[in-house]
Amino acid sequence: MGYAEVYADWLADPERFWMEAARAIDWVKPPSRALEDSRAPLFEWFTDAQVNTCYNAVDRHVVAGNGERTAIIHDSPITGRKAKISYAELQAKVAGLAGALRDKGVAVGDRVIIYMPMVPEALVAMLACARLGAVHSVVFGGFSASELAVRIDDCAPKAIIAASCGLEPGRVVKYKPLLDGAIEMAQAKPDFCIILQREEETATLIAGRDHDWNAVQEGAEPAGCVPVSGDHPAYILYTSGTTGAPKGVVRPTAGHLVALNWTMKNIYGVAPGEVFWAASDVGWVVGHSYICYGPLIHGNTTIVFEGKPVGTPDAGTFWRVISEHKVAAFFTAPTAIRAVKREDPKGAFLAPYDISCLRTLFLAGERADPDTIEWAQNLLQKPVIDHWWQTETGWTIAGNPVGIEALPVKIGSPSVAMPGYDVQILDEGGHPVAPGTLGAIAVKLPLPPGTLPTLWNAQERYVKSYLTTFPGYYETGDAGMKDEDGYLYIMARTDDVINVAGHRLSTGAMEEVLAGHPDVAECAVIGVSDALKGQMPMGFVCLTKGVNRPHADIVKECVGLVREKIGPVAAFKLALVVDRLPKTRSGKILRGIMVKIADGQPFKEPATIDDPAILDEIRDAMQTIGYAKG
Repeated sequence: MGYAEVYADWLADPERFWMEAARAIDWVKPPSRALEDSRAPLFEWFTDAQVNTCYNAVDRHVVAGNGERTAIIHDSPITGRKAKISYAELQAKVAGLAGALRDKGVAVGDRVIIYMPMVPEALVAMLACARLGAVHSVVFGGFSASELAVRIDDCAPKAIIAASCGLEPGRVVKYKPLLDGAIEMAQAKPDFCIILQREEETATLIAGRDHDWNAVQEGAEPAGCVPVSGDHPAYILYTSGTTGAPKGVVRPTAGHLVALNWTMKNIYGVAPGEVFWAASDVGWVVGHSYICYGPLIHGNTTIVFEGKPVGTPDAGTFWRVISEHKVAAFFTAPTAIRAVKREDPKGAFLAPYDISCLRTLFLAGERADPDTIEWAQNLLQKPVIDHWWQTETGWTIAGNPVGIEALPVKIGSPSVAMPGYDVQILDEGGHPVAPGTLGAIAVKLPLPPGTLPTLWNAQERYVKSYLTTFPGYYETGDAGMKDEDGYLYIMARTDDVINVAGHRLSTGAMEEVLAGHPDVAECAVIGVSDALKGQMPMGFVCLTKGVNRPHADIVKECVGLVREKIGPVAAFKLALVVDRLPKTRSGKILRGIMVKIADGQPFKEPATIDDPAILDEIRDAMQTIGYAKG
């Protein structure tokens, strides 16, 4: 069947479609039905099943006689180290760590925070939690102590698994002081921590609380796989919220298994045993779905890459990895390809490498601009496929399902809705609009298996954030349109979450940090277009009356504050001191207008603006740092 037939097949009978997909999973107790709809609009999938994620990602491949197949390739151009781990070796490593966790009291339902760089042990830690039925929450290693502390308080982990350090080109990022600071700040305290000591940095362990990764496993009996119910949380992953408070997206076990396994063949077009590489980080949803779980559940080889698209050592590092490890499908963010393009516009660094093994380059995480897609297509002579999804969904909402049928590519569109997603463009009243009309992108309920059923300890917030604006729909928070062929176009965010190099970050959280500066009376942060990163945050601060310090000093302090409180991942470098901010008469800051000024786009002056002259002042201020040229 082609795409249209498969999508129609799902639409005609979703229950049968997903029960059929569920046959690919090894169940302890198979589900009797797919959808649980008794609490609509709160839907769940495969709730009466019994299953274990780690068994499906690791053990079953060993049982099937594929234990010698490579599960994980670690490639670290920063350290120069490479390693391969077979499925049988991975099983032993995961069972060993799970045994140590079990012996220290970790059981079904307990939370474990994982704060690690791109090393295989990060995946081992995730899978060890899944083996025991513990709920892991991976926190990106670039986040500050205060951000980590917020997550500790929200999920109250029994244990934290961390590394002594992460590595960036030319520097060592010490994780242990950040971890210690976070635990000190947090109200909730873990029972214990396990620390992976890396040779680049040996951390000081706190007696009684901290345990060495290797030492804690000595003498522990390997743990078996503990069955959990289909609706048991596999993990919590925090995503930025519009208020600045992170939202803990819950991933249900059974739906996660069924959906991710289905995507590997149907969306990414890979067969078990082939090498699949997602150049992301385990701290983000792509790392969960397509570095760890998706490839391993499906029996693929996955790559854990500790490096950058450029500078480790050059703009050819992606092509080297693809060539050396025989990558069949490659998934990265458009910002990574833009970085390669900027460093090597003529593609000279590709020349030494044979990438004939590569069939498809997939892009996601932010809008893929036409220039980047066309450059990559011309250089690689391979299909370059944009697709769109969210932390909340865990897998593709709209894409080009090359494993079913490679559809014509329309540059600027992530293509069409995947089975499971009835995507609609709605007006403010919640009514579908005509093709080519801009509106809010929403998905008719229920969402498919593997998507979020709720937020951690915040069901009311889940309903308010996603299900209230358009009853009967999931609100994506994105605006866009569909064309006559059903191709989707993502145009903008509808809230204050901006996308910096594929990382969704809240401008509200940054405003909270800036507002904490003693000289700042009022502030606003917007996302402005950036050729490399997609968007960059730009801050505007109004000073407290009587402050007459040099503006450059205050800007420098503001940049440092955001870096300290949120982390370098925010890429906060642009800040301006202004006399006042453009507002409506009711006091609402006109952030959308400020974005248009920065990006040089036309806009209609709002009738409710308090003083139109402020817009000229804002434009003049932006021009001092090279923006608002239009």
